[in-house]
Amino acid sequence: MPWGEFKDTAAERRLFQRRATVMLTLVLVCLGGLLARMYQLQVLEHDIYTTLSDKNRVQVQSVAPPRGLIYDRNGILLAENRPVFSVTLVPERVASMDDTLAELGGILDVSEEDIERFQRRLREPRRPFQEIPLRYDLTDGEMARLAVHRHELPGVEVKAELVRYYPHSELTAHALGFVGRINRDELQRIDPVNYAGTNYIGKSGIERFYEEILHGQVGYQHVETNARGRTLRVLERENPVPGEDLKLHLDLRLQQRAHELLDGRRGAIVAIEPATGGILALASVPGFDANQFVTGISVKDYRALSESRDKPLFNRALRGQYPPGSTLKPMLAIAALDSGATTRDYTIWDPGYFRLNDAGRRYRDWKRGGHGWVDLMDAMAESCDIYYYEIAVKMGVDTMHNYLSRFGFGEDAALDVSGALSGLLPSREWKRAMRDEPWYPGDSVNLGIGQGFMLATPLQLATATSLIANRGVWSEPRLLMDIEGDTPVETYLPDSTHEPLKLKDPSDWDFVVKTMAEVMHGRKGTARQSGADAPYRMAGKTGTAQVFSLAEDEEYDAEEIRERLRDHALFVGFAPLDNPQIAVAVIVENGGGGSSTAAPVARELFDAWLLELNGQEQQPLVSTTQAAETQ
Repeated sequence: MPWGEFKDTAAERRLFQRRATVMLTLVLVCLGGLLARMYQLQVLEHDIYTTLSDKNRVQVQSVAPPRGLIYDRNGILLAENRPVFSVTLVPERVASMDDTLAELGGILDVSEEDIERFQRRLREPRRPFQEIPLRYDLTDGEMARLAVHRHELPGVEVKAELVRYYPHSELTAHALGFVGRINRDELQRIDPVNYAGTNYIGKSGIERFYEEILHGQVGYQHVETNARGRTLRVLERENPVPGEDLKLHLDLRLQQRAHELLDGRRGAIVAIEPATGGILALASVPGFDANQFVTGISVKDYRALSESRDKPLFNRALRGQYPPGSTLKPMLAIAALDSGATTRDYTIWDPGYFRLNDAGRRYRDWKRGGHGWVDLMDAMAESCDIYYYEIAVKMGVDTMHNYLSRFGFGEDAALDVSGALSGLLPSREWKRAMRDEPWYPGDSVNLGIGQGFMLATPLQLATATSLIANRGVWSEPRLLMDIEGDTPVETYLPDSTHEPLKLKDPSDWDFVVKTMAEVMHGRKGTARQSGADAPYRMAGKTGTAQVFSLAEDEEYDAEEIRERLRDHALFVGFAPLDNPQIAVAVIVENGGGGSSTAAPVARELFDAWLLELNGQEQQPLVSTTQAAETQ
């Protein structure tokens, strides 16, 4: 049989056609699916994928605003911003953090402390893709070495930023405070939008109080990046609004003089301009270098400061709470005259001790044999304790508490001084609540000479003295003089909230001022040596605060007492009498007598302000850093 009779050509043709149809249908379906998908991607979801593409290629970066500058009353720069280069890492772009840190350790001088600080910040809450600094203030050589290996280190950048710098750091640390890196608690309360890109925030002092206007408003820029996330070019930019500059009442020249007068000792000086309440000087000695805290102080350096016996981190001017001693007597004299507990002519006999009753304890006078017959003028000039014991008992604690609170004791009366303590103004209620005991007449005796439970800060003493200089008119202490920007200064410095201290006889103000002038210029004044030969008249009051108690008949001998257990030396005063330009409070810890130690310091300050500095042309000062570099 021929071979052709077995082959069915028609059947094979039909099979091929069916298969071709199926394949064509399958191809058409696939093409249709591809076209549909292409339409979905290119048309329907065009905006979505364009945005995703741009997010890979274009990023929005925040631009931190330059922090506002701070000047003293004469235009001397107290706080500025300087560029610092640091190496930072973005954890989301680092493949292996341990390997990257190890490699960086071979390129740069990275200490274990730097690593520990970095790891701690890495564990803290932060914004996505936020850079975490590893090392600050890179040298030119370190930046060059890092540039060579930069392609090997994804996520590692050299960042230039403006960092706070205090050219007169040790002089102004306690007055200005300082900025530091934002911590976890601060991150929870700040505005995350306005602080995007900002790593620093005010930690204390003026830097903290005026953080809002010093910080400014954040800016933004759209940048094009490559696959590794490195910036190629800036596409669009909205500039940040710089923080506003501040001008303070503080006079750096007077501040420097105050530090010089306390050099080698522990103490504080507060000087106020009575008419305005402006703080001319706020010195706490010893001080510290606030620049150490800006980018992060080392454990070793911080331990040296915190464990120092002299406590340089402690702001004695604002937070030092001391028994005011006899510096409280001018305020008590006002209270006694106005309440009727004494008169200008009332005279007592001072045998050298005071008793509440014939069989009672003897409260001694500082002068062993007593002062004899004394009136209020003599009692102030000679600092007669017996006179004040008697009028304190007559007034009682309620009257004394009422008047002393109106002088600003027991509260923080300052407008913009961050961190000031309120001291302790005792009362019946306070003693009952704290000690579950009644108020005894002996407690009033101690309060009559500023001892016992009473505690006051140097700022409070200067404020109360300024009130006497103003004859009862309040001007709350303030550091801010002006804002060099759009914010009105009245926003932060409202009118006085304290009522003037009005006396039944307003001439009592002038009489008490005369008694304080006798302290400085009188024949028996305790500070007559400090007031001698002055071309102006001043008012003042010396004080000595006991650090520990003596037995009833024990006599004080400074030579036999360890230096840190000796009495504190205090002084308050103002000058000149008729038109006061400056009021001061001075405390020298363990300095001994106020007349021998604190009063001469105040006289030097009076001379500096009234005869040398006030109204004179500004002379340039050498910063503490520059001075150290030239030695």
